[in-house]
Amino acid sequence: MFRIRQIAPDAIPANRRLIEEAKSILAHRLPGLPRKELESFEDRLRDPLAYQFHAMLFVADDMRGRMLGMAYVSHAPDAHFCLLDYIVTPEKSRGGVGAALYERIRDACRALDVAGLFFECLPDDAHACEKPEHAKQNAARLRFYERFGARPIINTAYEEPMSPGQMDMPHLVFDDLGSGKPLSRDEARTIVRTILERKYEEMCPPEYIDGVVASIVDDPVRLREPRYTKHAGTKAQMHEITGEGLIALVVNDQHEIHHVKERGYVEAPARVRAILKGIEPTGRFVRVDPKHYPEKHIREVHDGALVDYLKKACAEVPEGRSVYPYVFPVRNQTRPPKDRAYAAGYYCIDTFTPINANAWKAAVRAVDCSLTAADAILAGQRLAYALVRPPGHHAEHKVFGGFCYFCNAAVAAHHLSRHGRVAILDIDYHHGNGQQDIFYARRDVLTVSIHGHPSFAYPFFTGFDEETGQGEGEGFNLNITLPERIDAKKYASALDNALSRIASFAPDFIVVALGFDTGKGDPTGTWPLTPEDFASNAQRISALGLPTLVIQEGGYRTVTLGSNARAFFTGLARGAQQ
Repeated sequence: MFRIRQIAPDAIPANRRLIEEAKSILAHRLPGLPRKELESFEDRLRDPLAYQFHAMLFVADDMRGRMLGMAYVSHAPDAHFCLLDYIVTPEKSRGGVGAALYERIRDACRALDVAGLFFECLPDDAHACEKPEHAKQNAARLRFYERFGARPIINTAYEEPMSPGQMDMPHLVFDDLGSGKPLSRDEARTIVRTILERKYEEMCPPEYIDGVVASIVDDPVRLREPRYTKHAGTKAQMHEITGEGLIALVVNDQHEIHHVKERGYVEAPARVRAILKGIEPTGRFVRVDPKHYPEKHIREVHDGALVDYLKKACAEVPEGRSVYPYVFPVRNQTRPPKDRAYAAGYYCIDTFTPINANAWKAAVRAVDCSLTAADAILAGQRLAYALVRPPGHHAEHKVFGGFCYFCNAAVAAHHLSRHGRVAILDIDYHHGNGQQDIFYARRDVLTVSIHGHPSFAYPFFTGFDEETGQGEGEGFNLNITLPERIDAKKYASALDNALSRIASFAPDFIVVALGFDTGKGDPTGTWPLTPEDFASNAQRISALGLPTLVIQEGGYRTVTLGSNARAFFTGLARGAQQ
């Protein structure tokens, strides 16, 4: 199995490594490539204005980061075409990597709505080659592309030598991307001039360029008749799910030990099973085993006293029993009781989040899963999902509650923040008070939460519109509160507002605190979202084009969890592939 992703020169260390590896492959496989081409490789990705093309780099790897192939494409928005510069594998392509890369490029070009994809291929006629034995190799390349419907443009001077006796003049090949739309003479003239002036400005004198452009007289242009295939252009897509659409899935393998079998306790193991049943048949997920991380990651976002209390209190509760907070220190908060059962209310914000022998173990493992998924993002994965329980977004710096012990999203966001700016988007029905509290005075992590107004929705005391951050964090917290009864259109409008703020923040990563309790019929919510709404909203999120880490929060109607989750992640994957 392999994946294909578009790589940007951004903050992710793995992407920087892949760019260097791509340059190395080019240098090895194309030893005659001008040094200037390699030296400008990354600059062209970063600065389209300077090079007059928007460069796109696609890489195929084996899911463990070993590169299997790369492709480099230039987009000329003003001339409405794309130019395939290179498609290269470290060795002879195996397992359809080259074909899958080419299909991915075609998908990207279709999304850009260009007239077509163009590239050069050396001649497959022996008399046109300086070394006639190379004609067979060139024919293999043209045969490959002809399977997709791409054929050389003929009856022009594009292949005319610039000096007498010059050999190996390339064909200009045109791929209509399956549209069936012919290329007009005027389009071809504009495209050919753009290629020669921008790509070969140092080699082609103006009079040569003018002559080649003037030689294009057919309208529409003519393509060479298929030479190697009977039905050119009928090849089926070979790699439907690319790296952008594959989702790294990390499941809390210890979540079931935290099973409170008390009446009315909705945060149950059945939630995870229902979600897995819905999403795994899609084929869009790649399982990643959770790793263990040092406790310091938790202590970097949570107060040490809270961490110490939970660790010790959970260890002291007899197996099969739970302790619930019931005494709350509203007067003297500086002296917690010595008895840890009584001290529960000192660290908890409600009366229904239990302390028991397995709460600590399950909560720590949920953090492990969130960090594992975050590291998958840092390793270059476009999408990752930590399917965890207990949830985390109600756990603040010094307190826990709302079924939450540690703020999984905050721990992961803090970890990612070492590599760039992070936005947290909380789309649970309830306010994400945990990440708000933890990052309230920071400007490198933007926190956004769409939730029911605190006048009727838990946690009641936080999540108001006027809470916008403090100190350096002023303006970097956004609460979007909604009434008890809304429709899908109103929710979509709120989400667009949230995404607009995130886009203006220009983060390097986005962490989505995902709650399905916004779905119709959830026992803890009042909103009517359907699978179609979850798919549409996820596609909006993915359209930001950011490395996206999703961490599971609420959602308690098990009969619809699977369908809602399947729809959400299908939409997320589709958005990533556009």
